Amino acid sequence: MSEKITNVVVIGGGFAGVACAKRLADKPGIQVILLDQAGYHQFQPLLYQVATAELTSRDIRFDLARIFRNTSNVEVRKHAVSGIDPVAGTVAVDGGETISWDYLVLAAGARPSFFHTPGAEQHAFPLYSVDDAVRVRERIISIFEDVREHPELADQGALTVVVVGGGPTGVETAGALAELVHDVMPHVYRDVPPGHAQVHIVDLGHSLLTAFSDEAHTYAAKQLQRRGVHQRLGVPVKEVAPDRVVLGDGTEIMTRLCIWGGGEQAADIAAASGLPQGRGGRIDVQPDLTVPGFPNVYAVGDIANIPFGDETALPQLGSVAQQAGSWAADNILSRVNGETPTPFHYRDKGIMAMIGRKAAVAEVGAHRHEMHGRIAFAAWLGVHAELLGNIGAELKAFVAWAEEFYVRPHHRSAALLEPSRIDTPRIDWNEKD
Repeated sequence: MSEKITNVVVIGGGFAGVACAKRLADKPGIQVILLDQAGYHQFQPLLYQVATAELTSRDIRFDLARIFRNTSNVEVRKHAVSGIDPVAGTVAVDGGETISWDYLVLAAGARPSFFHTPGAEQHAFPLYSVDDAVRVRERIISIFEDVREHPELADQGALTVVVVGGGPTGVETAGALAELVHDVMPHVYRDVPPGHAQVHIVDLGHSLLTAFSDEAHTYAAKQLQRRGVHQRLGVPVKEVAPDRVVLGDGTEIMTRLCIWGGGEQAADIAAASGLPQGRGGRIDVQPDLTVPGFPNVYAVGDIANIPFGDETALPQLGSVAQQAGSWAADNILSRVNGETPTPFHYRDKGIMAMIGRKAAVAEVGAHRHEMHGRIAFAAWLGVHAELLGNIGAELKAFVAWAEEFYVRPHHRSAALLEPSRIDTPRIDWNEKD
């Protein structure tokens, strides 16, 4: 008699989806189908470094088929999911195919939330994918190219960049942008009028990195100030127009590049899943990571609200997603073997942000021990190296880049000159609000 095969469908090739599939890899009696529209894993914590030409897109993009090339039971399919029937146990993909499953793992991640801000979805540049990062980099280059040809554009705010969001994404992006436009671009574009480049960071909150300590708030603010970043805190973004950002106090900042790091919500598939949604449009799960009422459906990573003690839910972090993906796989294996699944227990790696070269802040351990500078960068490097290692990435290149980034001067020429796969339209300088 042939062994019964348990079919597991994993939707999403991010940290959670890859971790789940890797834990199930080569397990007897298990067949995994990993569905991902792009067909590659993108290392999201470093997207801002692609956007600011510190890294190329190739440095943070990993082909999923290659990751699982040596596994016997994981099949990667490059498909968009068009629908889920959690009762019938099926997934519909583009092209009309329907895939049946015994267990479903939703790990499709998140998308930007513009909070119904007028013009934001149309004119702001989100930073949630490799393509997003390349578009930001291309827009920066386009702006400098146009100002070189038409210097009068500098007086119209052409070299001003607005970053929305004071969390880690916004702070890291603003710091890297300031170093790019002040320290790197003047050497590349020597005939661009000096002194016009500005970076602004805007947030409704009254401090940066609100999840961190008060000391970290002060440290981040000082580091950005040293890099010339203008900080507009305690004020909302009222509107994003093609040529400006309007703030809640009436201030208008003339700009042709507004980078949106102001929040996220669950990927669209959450709404199409037929499953109950909670805060942020994410799917609420039980402690064992299953969806209430659907014991064979798991939701992990940024698409899920994962309970955590007295907290509403765990934060949307790569380490949370990766650990939850592995845990969901273990619980599936327990179920298959007739054992009792266990509640998810997160091993807290801490929170950290890199604000620029030689400037980082980290809070690690159960008691949130705070570190700044070189030692914080070492902690940041360690967490990211572990995340990379768990997806099978080559770490030598990452460590070499980190050493180059922190210790030695660089000009980012390779990343600036990287050919783009993205069709980025030229700026219409006559387009107004």
